[in-house]
Amino acid sequence: MTINTVAELMTPDPLSVKRDATLKDAHDLMREKNIRHIPVIDSNGELIGMLTQKVMIAAVMSLLAKYGATALERKEKQQLVAELMLTDFATVTPEQSLQQVASFFVQNRHGCLPVVNANNKLLGILTSSDFVRLAAELLEQRT
Repeated sequence: MTINTVAELMTPDPLSVKRDATLKDAHDLMREKNIRHIPVIDSNGELIGMLTQKVMIAAVMSLLAKYGATALERKEKQQLVAELMLTDFATVTPEQSLQQVASFFVQNRHGCLPVVNANNKLLGILTSSDFVRLAAELLEQRT
């Protein structure tokens, strides 16, 4: 098995939400699909933000503390993803080498990197779990 580039390991066409999605939409998506990172895109498919499980949990806990469990769903429906998403984050391109990207993951302790083209269109997502799966496959081949 020879995998050298981001394109060969990334998950193409990842689940994403638009900027006008609600915290409830994102929370449900994360729970139902068992994902920890959601790219936020505009109407042209360009990446404009990232919503992480960590940010989402902090927002939910804040709403719980402020309004209580009975109001949580209503308040989640009022909170827009655009107000919570991270806008300062790193991206990678499909052509980048996995060796370079792996070093970035280790040095910066990121859980994921969105994969974009030159026009910032979301093409995929590369997660630390992708690297763990690759390592497991490579180790299995050695036996």
